[in-house]
Amino acid sequence: MSKEINVHQIELAKLIERHTGRDGTQMTAIPSLFFSRFSDAAGPFYGVYKPSLCIVVQGMKEVFLSQELFRYGPADYLIGSVHLPITGQVTEASSAAPYLALKLEFTPSEILEVLREFLMGADKKENAKRGMYVSKLEQSLLDAVTRLVRLLGTPKDIKVLAPLIIKEIIYRVLQGNHGGMLKQIAIEGSSTHQISFVIEHIMNNYVQSYKIEELAEIANMSVSSLHRHFKEVTAMSPIQFQKQLRLQEARSLLLSESADAADVAFRVGYESPSHFSREYSRMFGLPPKEDIKRLREQYDQRAKA
Repeated sequence: MSKEINVHQIELAKLIERHTGRDGTQMTAIPSLFFSRFSDAAGPFYGVYKPSLCIVVQGMKEVFLSQELFRYGPADYLIGSVHLPITGQVTEASSAAPYLALKLEFTPSEILEVLREFLMGADKKENAKRGMYVSKLEQSLLDAVTRLVRLLGTPKDIKVLAPLIIKEIIYRVLQGNHGGMLKQIAIEGSSTHQISFVIEHIMNNYVQSYKIEELAEIANMSVSSLHRHFKEVTAMSPIQFQKQLRLQEARSLLLSESADAADVAFRVGYESPSHFSREYSRMFGLPPKEDIKRLREQYDQRAKA
């Protein structure tokens, strides 16, 4: 790690500590910017990554996309170019050196605006690429990110300057070694762009059953092409993708409501509570009732800490 990058990492660590001060993931005054802080190893966490840039300033994190592992720390950044159900875990953190990270969310339209403004072309016929990757952090990108975070100290500047710096950050990512992967999500007619429509459809209708032919029609692809491109982008099949969304939503409902597991199973699209319980246990390691009890005990312990 170069001296310049190390200086920015130290500054970012101080800024994130200043604007968090407690463990967890928190919003900032910049709507698309989030900070995370954990004073010990934590997880696994289950969720759906939105298109975003993630940088670990201190500590280490692992993210599983299906069975594929992405590990990153202060020398790297992670990009998610589409909505993806993932499992994450903080693997390095302590009270003396807490895990500190930031996430900047963006939209395909923001990417397309940068591509058009800077005449950055991409081949729409290029094969679909994985919707998540880790790349080495470059000085120019870290510099732009640091300037964005500094704006939290001058709130009056955020409305004018934040959009400009975010555009620069997207530009730097597009210029990086794996920028072509991000370009594909915004290029109309590309395989990745077409698969994004299917992802959006499943996310909006995950409770409903569907035929694979319906998804192929949405993507304007043959059934075989849909399967191939969808798995290339998400590392899973459409059915596996839907299953993860259902189970994550079920867990959220069970944790936030005093609902019966069978009732939640039906609400997220399962026809058999026993089938739901088996798949829930397979994903989260315990049956619904025991898993929620464990989670609530963990939250109580953190609240008392």
